[in-house]
Formats: sequence, C-alpha cells, structure tokens
Amino acid sequence: METRKGLAQDLKPTKDRIVCCIGDIHGYIIKLRNLWSNLECLIDPCDFEHALIIFLGDYCDRGPNTREVIDFLISLPSKYPNQSHVFLCGNHDLAFAAFVGVLPAPADGSEFSATWGEYAASEEREGWYRGDGYEKMHLQGRRWAGEIKVRFNQLKGTEYKGSIYDAGPTFESYGVPHGSGDLMKAVPDEHKKFLANLVWVHEEDDVSIETEEGIKHCELIAVHGGLEKGKGVEEQLRFLKARDTRIPKVEALSGRKNVWDIPEGLTEYPTILVSGHHGKLHIEGLRLVIDEGGGLENNPVAAIVLPSRKIVRDTDVLVK
Repeated sequence: METRKGLAQDLKPTKDRIVCCIGDIHGYIIKLRNLWSNLECLIDPCDFEHALIIFLGDYCDRGPNTREVIDFLISLPSKYPNQSHVFLCGNHDLAFAAFVGVLPAPADGSEFSATWGEYAASEEREGWYRGDGYEKMHLQGRRWAGEIKVRFNQLKGTEYKGSIYDAGPTFESYGVPHGSGDLMKAVPDEHKKFLANLVWVHEEDDVSIETEEGIKHCELIAVHGGLEKGKGVEEQLRFLKARDTRIPKVEALSGRKNVWDIPEGLTEYPTILVSGHHGKLHIEGLRLVIDEGGGLENNPVAAIVLPSRKIVRDTDVLVK
C-alpha cells in the first residue's frame, strides 16, 4: 500500500508496537503519576518498555504543580531508556516558552514585537505583561503573564487564574507571584531546555489501530490542536516543523473548530490525526481528540493506547 509520502508500506505481519497518546496534563502531578502507573499496570511489561509515548502538550497552567510535572517528564528518558518519548508543544507551553525567552527567533530576522499588532485591540482587556523584557517578547508570552481584567471565564464557568491562560499557578509552582519577571530566573535551565525543544508536530509512518474491519496500518500525525481546513497539509507540516514564530497565533496549537476535523488532504491515505487541547474526549474514525481533563481540577487526565484504542484515565482503579 502506498502512503501519503509516496512510500510503499511493508505489510508483513509483525507485532504491533504500542503507542500511548497522553492528553493535556495542565500542572496536575498526582493525575500524571496515577495515569502513568495505570498505563504501566495495563500494558504488558515488555510492550510498555518499548512503547512510543506521545505527550500531546499543555503541561503547564491551571493545576498547581507545573514544576513537578516538568521534572517528571524530563526524568522519563533515563528511567525508561527503551521507550521513545515525544513531547508536543501546546499553546500554553508556547506561551510559557515565550515568556522565559526560549522560543526560536523568527527566521526572517524580525522582532517578536511584530506579533503584537494584529491583536492590539485586546491588550487592555487581557492586561498584557509590561514588565522587564516585554519589549522583545512574543505576543503569547505577554498574554500569558498578563493580568486579565475580566475575572470570570464564561466559557468554562471558572475564575481566571491570573491571566487569560490561567498561568498564575505556574508562576506559584516556581515560587514567584503571577506576572513577575523573576520567573525568568526561577525556571531552571533544564526546564527551559525542555520548553525550547518541544516539537509542534510529530509524524509516524506505521501505527496500528483497531477498526471495524480489523487492524489497520496507518500514518499518524500528532499535533496539539489539529490541522486547519482549507490549507494544504504538506504546507502546514513544513510550517510546524520549522516552528515559525513570526506568527502571532499558531492555529494548529490554538485553533478550535477550524482544526477539529481531519482535513481533506489526509483522507486519501489512512492517517490517524491525534490531538489534545479541546477539553473533551472524541474518537471518530481516525480522528482522536484526547483531552478529557481540560485542565479542570475534577476532570480526569486520559490517554489512548494503540492499537487497541483503549482509554486509560488517572482515576481508573487497576489491580496488578
């Protein structure tokens, strides 16, 4: 079978590799630890030891333990050296990285301040950051550390935690008050390196998934929000791989309805499109949205295990 990239796919029977896609964690270390333990309990030890683990982004904000969450994620490659780990960048992570100064510079040499203009009408309402270093900061870093004037989030039915991104708990996890420029020094270098190295998209050539017709071998694209409708898939992938920070808002990380569906360019070849971001669990064909938690305290953090499509939650009680 030919793939989207024009390659012939080898369909010789081999043991299907386990792939775990883990939804948005949003600063909840206990949920993350419980979910990881449940995955370890559910999956055959040998399969788990060699699994591909894809974290779908949004490690920070809302929950109280961002610093501990990042410590946990950083520790995985040494604790599980035979696993493969992919850490996608979420829209919250991009904004965190922007504030602490570790986003890649725009390739065209432009200044990050060039990203402000399109959204300038929102500056007062969102209370963009104007402290130390703001002059050379990407738009999303300023929004992330801002002080939003409207305190209640009508969409979620919750109070904002500092900024429109609910970044207050992230600042506090590093021991500084929300909106303080001291965070730039408080975040350890290894955490900055983690944020700097987050990928905007990840592709796999052969991932197995159970369907009504049996096991299907597919390509897989993992991106935090999804891919846009009406734009060429290959063009979007090039942009995401380049991590083009000239753009004030990256739709594949931040969009909603416009990145919900599998774009037409992927329907010709069987391609799994997996994301987090949307605050819900949605499985429809090869479109997988894994964000049952949405960063809300009383919601579970979920993962999907392939090829079985088994949903695992931090709240599951599993007995070894």
